[in-house]
Amino acid sequence: MTILGWVGLAATTFGAALLQAAGGFGFAVVATPLFLMFVAPATAVHLVIIIATALSAAVLPGLWRAVEPRLLLRLLAGSLAGLPLGLAAFRHSDPTLVRVAAGTMVLGFAVLLALLHRRTRSGRAAPFAMGRNRDFAAGVVSGVATALVGMAGPPVLIYLLLAGAASQVIRATLLAYFALVYAVTLAAHAAAIGIPGQSWLSAGVLLPFAFLGGLVGRPLGDRLGASGFAVLAIGLLAAAGLFTLAAAAGLAGGGR
Repeated sequence: MTILGWVGLAATTFGAALLQAAGGFGFAVVATPLFLMFVAPATAVHLVIIIATALSAAVLPGLWRAVEPRLLLRLLAGSLAGLPLGLAAFRHSDPTLVRVAAGTMVLGFAVLLALLHRRTRSGRAAPFAMGRNRDFAAGVVSGVATALVGMAGPPVLIYLLLAGAASQVIRATLLAYFALVYAVTLAAHAAAIGIPGQSWLSAGVLLPFAFLGGLVGRPLGDRLGASGFAVLAIGLLAAAGLFTLAAAAGLAGGGR
């Protein structure tokens, strides 16, 4: 890999970690599509899973009191049910389709987040309330997405936002969920598919940038405020999704 490629990976890791520490989500949805511009899909997913596992565990202390244990357990149970489906799809996936799936998911997430932000500012009530079956279903979708493209956050975050969960609960529960589900997904990938030594080495090089982003992001999130963070997240997600779809179009056009 070129020096420019490493710079791109390091900058992406720092920015994505900052976003996740500030709001409880954002590492995978930003890092995955941008990592795909520098490395192969399988390597990108492995890097995201390894780094996200360490980062979530590092930024979680201090937020445990805001975690909803029952909600967390139902989400985790659902993700465990969806994980085998995602692993099967990952094993037989086409690189271009993975890029398209990642880009579409992130771009759609940005659009939905913008609509939710507008709805919240207008004072409208949440579309529905949380429930056991809905918690589990959100976990299943998240488990599939985590194994396939390394993105655990979008399905769960969209669900919690639609259900009108408190921002502190969302942040703490997501970080706790990420720490658990990424650890399980990492073990599953290592056992069922195998993670090359180069991926572990690359993740080790990038981890300091992730921790630095996490250190900067936690106090920044407190100062930014909910509205400012939402605008920043929407812009970053939209840009990441568009870049990924453009890269997929270029890959398909080049016949690679």
